[in-house]
Amino acid sequence: MTSIFERALGMNFRRLHSRLQERFGFSSADGIACVGTGTMDTVWHGAGFTRPFLALGARRNILVRQTGQDISFTIQNHAYRDSFGRETMAFTRTFHFDTPEHWDATMIHSAERDTIVDYLGTHQHIAVDLHASVDERGALLIRSGEQRLHEGPLNARIPNLVTGTARLRESYDERLGRFRIEVAVVNRWFGPLFGYRGTFTAVYPACDTVPTSAQPLREQLRT
Repeated sequence: MTSIFERALGMNFRRLHSRLQERFGFSSADGIACVGTGTMDTVWHGAGFTRPFLALGARRNILVRQTGQDISFTIQNHAYRDSFGRETMAFTRTFHFDTPEHWDATMIHSAERDTIVDYLGTHQHIAVDLHASVDERGALLIRSGEQRLHEGPLNARIPNLVTGTARLRESYDERLGRFRIEVAVVNRWFGPLFGYRGTFTAVYPACDTVPTSAQPLREQLRT
C-alpha cells in the first residue's frame, strides 16, 4: 500500500529528507502512527476582523482562535481506510493553550482531481485541494488550492474572497534533531489571516486500531 503523499509526489517523494519520507511514507498497511510533540514559537492572527471567522471555524476544529508564544503542541497522524475504502491520513493537531484548541483534518489522494484532497474539521464539509512539492533542501511544501463546501445537498466552490491560501513548509533540522514547521494562511485581498511556526520531534508507535478521536464524525464521498 502506497501512502497518499507518495502518490501525490511520485518520483519526487524520494527527494524528501529521509526523516520526512519516514513521517509521510506510511500507509494503513504498516500498522503504525506518527506522534509529534514540540513547541510552536508563535501562533498568530491577522487583523481583528479575522476573529469571528476563526471563532466559527474553531467550532468544528478547523481553525485556532488563540494566539501566543512558546505554545506546547502535539500532532498525531493515523493512516487508515475510511468507510468508502479510500486510503486516508488523519491529522490531529492540538495547541495546548490554557484551554486547548484543535485543528483536525483527514486527507485522501484523489485520482479524479490528481491531487490530495484535505477534508477540514470534524464533519468533512469543506474540501480543499492541496498541491505538494519538494524544495531543493528536501523540505515538503504544500499550497492549498480550490476550496469546496459540501453540506447536505449543497456542493459549491467557495469564492476566493472569503477563503485564504495556506502555505506549509515542513523540514528536518539535522542540527537540532527536530522537525521544523511553518504555516501561513493569507487572503489575496485582506492579507495574513492565521499561522504558526515551531519545532517538534516524532515517534512511531504501533497502531492496529485508529482511535475514534482521530476520525471525523461524518465522512464525505464528494471531493
